[in-house]
Amino acid sequence: MLKVKSLNKQLERSFKKNWWRPALSNYKGETMNYAMLAERIAIIQRHYRRFGVKPGDKIAICGRNQANWGVSFLSVMTYGAVPVPLLHDFNPANISELVIHAEAKVLFIDELIWDKLDSTKFEGLLAAVNISDFRILYTTIDNLDKERAKVISDFHTEYASGLRPENLDFYRDSPDELALINYTSGTSGFSKGVMIPYRALIANIEFAANDAEPQMDYTCNMVAMLPSAHMYGLMFEFLFEMCIGAHTHFLSKTPSPKVIMTAFQEIHPAVIISVPLIIEKVYKNQIKPMMRRFRFFVGAPFIGGILRRTVRKKVVAAFGGKFEEIILGGAPVNPEVEKFFHKMRFPFTAGYGMTECAPIITYAHWNRSKVGSSGKAVAGCKIRIDSKDPEHIPGEVQVKGPNVFLGYYRNEEATAAAFTEDGWFRTGDMGVIKKGYLYLKGRLKCMILSANGQNIYPEELEAVINNVQYVVESLVVEEKGGLTAIIHPDYASAALDGIEEEELEGKILSSLPEINPLLPNYAQIRKIEILKDDFIRTPKRSIKRYLYLKNE
Repeated sequence: MLKVKSLNKQLERSFKKNWWRPALSNYKGETMNYAMLAERIAIIQRHYRRFGVKPGDKIAICGRNQANWGVSFLSVMTYGAVPVPLLHDFNPANISELVIHAEAKVLFIDELIWDKLDSTKFEGLLAAVNISDFRILYTTIDNLDKERAKVISDFHTEYASGLRPENLDFYRDSPDELALINYTSGTSGFSKGVMIPYRALIANIEFAANDAEPQMDYTCNMVAMLPSAHMYGLMFEFLFEMCIGAHTHFLSKTPSPKVIMTAFQEIHPAVIISVPLIIEKVYKNQIKPMMRRFRFFVGAPFIGGILRRTVRKKVVAAFGGKFEEIILGGAPVNPEVEKFFHKMRFPFTAGYGMTECAPIITYAHWNRSKVGSSGKAVAGCKIRIDSKDPEHIPGEVQVKGPNVFLGYYRNEEATAAAFTEDGWFRTGDMGVIKKGYLYLKGRLKCMILSANGQNIYPEELEAVINNVQYVVESLVVEEKGGLTAIIHPDYASAALDGIEEEELEGKILSSLPEINPLLPNYAQIRKIEILKDDFIRTPKRSIKRYLYLKNE
């Protein structure tokens, strides 16, 4: 049973206990053990002290997933400064605005991104550091090269025989102290700096250590494929692993499906943290075509069962073969996909979380999960539904507990709007609770009110449309009192089947008779529009819905 009083002191204990064990790796590249990681952290922290960076100062980190991203983050947090992870997929103008808004004193950044920024805008920034090799890209400090050489020389003089575990003394944090600022990815067009306290991080780490299954330890491997600057990847692919002495492998380049699946085969992760898109692609591109070929046998009790077990065995092997569970989050799972994998007894579960809760809110182990549900509230977290009948009438999901954030950085208006008068966090998601299980319906801001007063959740309609052959993804919007489905076709798959672009678009435009019978009468699609290029997305791959709303 892991009970954490100080997150940084838990990291210190983990480093000391696992000193010679592997900590961080770049896939197909360098591996550093906890001793090497500790030494790099110590040297960087000496630079902080030398140049006047104080505990509580903000330090921004903007780069692709890599081992040095982990070094940078931990050097900030265990020093008592405040890390500000920024998604490297933000456009340069956004990155500049957020670095300025966060009042960052130091910026760790990919050199290619830095070259697109205007350094004259960064008032108060002491230095920009190339995250790949820690070269200085920009500084306002005089004689920095000479000063850096002295810092490193003094370090090696003091620790002539090398840094030892007993030399570690990480910053001791307190529960309500600001731990980090994480900027949201902006599905509504505006990024807000979520102020996450140490108690929220600790609540998530204790959940992962004590309540999630399986119980991971120092022998476990983790593949980090989600953006580390996003709270989901940061917490469960990196920070928790460092607290227990596990080994994180960063997929340092943009992870294509082929790279991801190859990494699973080689690394054999104990748990897989993912977004639904991964298993949805496996289902749509590999499993569904195969099941279509054997459709006459699927319903047969004996043969159908053998077929499902065969498919299950192959899919488990494809994900590395040694994992206990795939935990999905960040977006709803397509209902057709979810039902199929549940029937197949594939070990996956869909949780629910938000950046503002660092991020976990609900979870259930795969063998206790319910189709359509996001699980139950995790220990210490309370959920209520703002509805007169929470079991049957959807209402806003509201949360209270140690995992809830402090507010939005330098944005009192947004902070006030995020909480109810009695102190519950307003998630903006709609749902119901049945026997303790949360069933999400969609975003409150996305909900459409039909002419007869019915609540329409476009996400539910999109899940049906996305199952239509040759549909990559869809977006349902209100237009002149009716519903329009904007669809991005799968031109590549159609071409492989000998279907030309014009024929494919005609096929999709004429698919309403296939789609509407599957939808409620009050939520019929009136029109389909074709979107030739993919939707504009946030860095975590959510569609920027606000860009596609129709002007009435």
